[in-house]
Amino acid sequence: MTDNTPIHNMRIDEVADQWASQHEDAGQLDLALDTCLIRVRSNSKPLIEELREYFSPFVVMTEQPTIVITAIETEPPTINADLTIKEPDPGKTKIKEEFINITDGRIVRKRLTGMVFAFGADTNLAIGPCLANANQVVNFVNNRYIEWRLHRESMLFHAAAVAYQCKGVAISGFSGKGKSTLSLHMMSRGCDFVSNDRLMVARDGDQLSMYGVPKLPRINPGTIVNNPDLSTMLSTEEIDAFNDMDPATLWNLEQKYDVDLERCYGVGRQLLSHPMHTLVILNWTRDNTPTEVHRVNLRERSDLMPAFMKSVGLFFRYDGSGTMPSEDPADYVALLESCKVLEVRGGVDFEHAADACLAHPD
Repeated sequence: MTDNTPIHNMRIDEVADQWASQHEDAGQLDLALDTCLIRVRSNSKPLIEELREYFSPFVVMTEQPTIVITAIETEPPTINADLTIKEPDPGKTKIKEEFINITDGRIVRKRLTGMVFAFGADTNLAIGPCLANANQVVNFVNNRYIEWRLHRESMLFHAAAVAYQCKGVAISGFSGKGKSTLSLHMMSRGCDFVSNDRLMVARDGDQLSMYGVPKLPRINPGTIVNNPDLSTMLSTEEIDAFNDMDPATLWNLEQKYDVDLERCYGVGRQLLSHPMHTLVILNWTRDNTPTEVHRVNLRERSDLMPAFMKSVGLFFRYDGSGTMPSEDPADYVALLESCKVLEVRGGVDFEHAADACLAHPD
């Protein structure tokens, strides 16, 4: 696209074609995310191989993908338009993204990396230094699946999730409460992993179904050193160094590691859908009081709603087809009417919480 080409009145496929037309495909990858078949094409073989390794439990071969995503490894493209700044989420201060809506799509630019994402209609394009920012391509793939699922009568939750036999447990909590850490402790008790941070929930007859995204948990060192199943993620020297830290310092240390679920817990322990029976809300504090798990009624506890409600965000675009997901608290309450809701209060004790949430009587 030349520097003087306006994009305000262009179709999203025209924009994508002008950015991507000079790049030839070098490979592709097909994924089955539940019943959604996604094909990722790219001019970069190394990127395809990195994505293949990341999404390995969900790699398939298909002739008719539901969604096609193109990832172009190149210099960040020029966007000849004024972009709108995406205001930071509550509690955050850093501006990360800016965007523009055009006739039938949206273009999002990551300010730090220069990565650009164009989507709408049947167009899904990631372009820029993709290989150096493969995590952003992973997120884009997952966001395309989230949008597809939300158009099918699901509601978005800020929650992790695990599956235990016939039970599905969603784990939510206010910021920094340890959703991922609790889900991994529950995996150590035989649960399978469903999702780390985003969960779609839908009514399925007389029960609820939950749908996760294939995003590996990202955890801090404190989670690793306190869970024997994660010990292979660090060297003995690293574990000793972290154990020597003051507990409060270790708790607050932000140094993220991706959990290789297959290496730590075994093959076949990652699912993407399961019936949902329980919602756990972490509302505890770091003190010496006993950990307590109680069943609650959300109609009487509106203060807990922000722990799991989630806005659809910048990478969701309603195109007029399918269902527009609700963000009304009353609709969340109605959806969860038949679901057991547990509040975890008192002091932080992941071992006790994991046992109590799995054993809590109906």
